[in-house]
Amino acid sequence: MPRIARRKSRENAIIVLYQRDLLEKKINEILESNSMAGKEYDLFTLKLVKGVDKYKKRIDGMIMDVVKNWSLERIAIIDRNILRVAIYEMLYEDDIPLKVSVDEAIEIAKSLGQKEDTPKFINGILGKILNNMNG
Repeated sequence: MPRIARRKSRENAIIVLYQRDLLEKKINEILESNSMAGKEYDLFTLKLVKGVDKYKKRIDGMIMDVVKNWSLERIAIIDRNILRVAIYEMLYEDDIPLKVSVDEAIEIAKSLGQKEDTPKFINGILGKILNNMNG
């Protein structure tokens, strides 16, 4: 799958996860509702959405380990989900180089992020998580 197509899949996954957090509904409800509205998702989008949903507690714990003195709720919903998708990939998608997951998250943060400094914030958090993963 070309990199551009994968980026669109990641963006779609982030939007679905954003909807889940905003509407406080289950992933299947969001996917079903979007499907009824004519929105179709590719397999990579669904894999990311379901993977983040399955491992959300572990992923959120990793975020909290590096954002000292912050609550998860203080991170903008879209930014939180950009981080979640990238971290899921870093942990569970062995065919994707770590650098690609980080770079993609930064690029997506430039277009979907809520603040001018969102890409820098995303990069900082993912950099710390990478350091922790590399021990």
